[in-house]
Amino acid sequence: MIAQFKRRFHTWTASRSLRSQLLTRSLFILAALLMLIGVLQFLLTKDLLYRSKAESMQAQIMTLPKELLVNFNDRHHDSAADRDDKRPNRPLFLMPGTSIAIVNQDGTVTDAGADNGIAAPKLSNEELQALVGDNYNRGRDRTPGYKLVRDANGTEQLVIASPLGLPNNPSSEGYIQMGSDTAPITKTLMQQLLTFIFLSLLALAGGLFLYVPVLKRTLIPLSRMISTVEQIDSGKLDERLPQNQGQQEIDRLSRSFNGMLGRLETSFEAEKQAKERMRQFIADASHELRTPLTSIHGFLEVLLRGAASKPEQLNSALTSMHGESKRINKLVEDLLVLAKFDQDPQLHLADVSLTSLIREMQPQLRMLAGDREVRYVLTEEIRGSYDSDKIKQVILNLFQNAVQHTDPIEGSIMIRLILEGSRIKLSIRDNGVGIHEEHLSRLFERFYRSDLSRGRKYGGAGLGLSISQSIVEAHGGEISVRSRIGQGSEFDVIFPVSF
Repeated sequence: MIAQFKRRFHTWTASRSLRSQLLTRSLFILAALLMLIGVLQFLLTKDLLYRSKAESMQAQIMTLPKELLVNFNDRHHDSAADRDDKRPNRPLFLMPGTSIAIVNQDGTVTDAGADNGIAAPKLSNEELQALVGDNYNRGRDRTPGYKLVRDANGTEQLVIASPLGLPNNPSSEGYIQMGSDTAPITKTLMQQLLTFIFLSLLALAGGLFLYVPVLKRTLIPLSRMISTVEQIDSGKLDERLPQNQGQQEIDRLSRSFNGMLGRLETSFEAEKQAKERMRQFIADASHELRTPLTSIHGFLEVLLRGAASKPEQLNSALTSMHGESKRINKLVEDLLVLAKFDQDPQLHLADVSLTSLIREMQPQLRMLAGDREVRYVLTEEIRGSYDSDKIKQVILNLFQNAVQHTDPIEGSIMIRLILEGSRIKLSIRDNGVGIHEEHLSRLFERFYRSDLSRGRKYGGAGLGLSISQSIVEAHGGEISVRSRIGQGSEFDVIFPVSF
């Protein structure tokens, strides 16, 4: 049974759990406090008992007749004949374990309690004078000074001293020395000490049995956190810790941990989406490059089979190969532009008048529009700090997109530049076929085309709107689209006013 208890105790003490550490340290602190209280109580009680005994002995000395003590001292020093002439001396009756002695000026000591007490210890004249002087200095609180001395038999005594003479000449007749055995006081102190130790052990045992369930209940919120964290560790980043468990520190930790989990979940989701976009990007880029490369490869095979000797077939093949190479070159350039904007969108900013910039582009836009109607609504002198080449690229991309989605004859495109408060709004609207609603949210994705056949016809790779969005965001702006089937589309570019 004892061996089993020792094994359990060793396992409990060796455990590194928070519960066992808190319990062990709390009990250790309680034991240290009880020990400190016990030591202080022992010392204070000991001093109190000694002073109480000294006061009691002082009161006994005061009740003794000085004449009796003087006569006793004189008879002790007289000759035998002189003793017979005087009246018999009355004996001194003392409490058991008490000694009394008379110390004369010449240093001789008369043990007045040797017959019915214990032997009086011997003190030097300096020690006696110090005790007597201490008593006079303590006259206000009436607590006499005392000294612990061992007599010839090795018994420890509490000794006090008082002058034998009159108050006006206290040391003229010598000193009265009274001592008392400290064994009863020591026994009382030990009994009190043992009682305190027993009660302290009971307090520790009671604290152990009462503190364990309280500590277990207190650590329930922490246990819940551990369970939740274990679930999160298995891959459930959407799990959250309870934030209102009634413990301020645990709740603060839960809120901080939940914030971290939210950021991690967002980061993992963003990384997942980025990987998916990268996978899709690589697949789309490979697909876009494969088509013209396959076409070029096919024309080369035709030429190798003898078409090179036929001028008409050679000219047709070279023309097609040139068109496909231009398409590859345009695709690579667009990919490089996007890569630069993803890495470090460097802009060559300068003070630019957007109104003048659009007017400069009108001949080029007119040529791209063909027979389509082009209208302009421009607010004069709208200026700001922009990269003029990049802004032109945005306008060309959006305008060309409008051209591709409008009728060559009935098509109408309007370019509007206005100032709305602290923002500049550039709008390009057409009356084309419009864009289905399910395509609007993905329209600015790379390689995304809402109409594959139209994109192939005009040689687009679905990167123009992505490039435009990157340029606009690099200027601190935003781009959006509104569209209705059969009514056309409108692209809005918002720039902040910057100088």
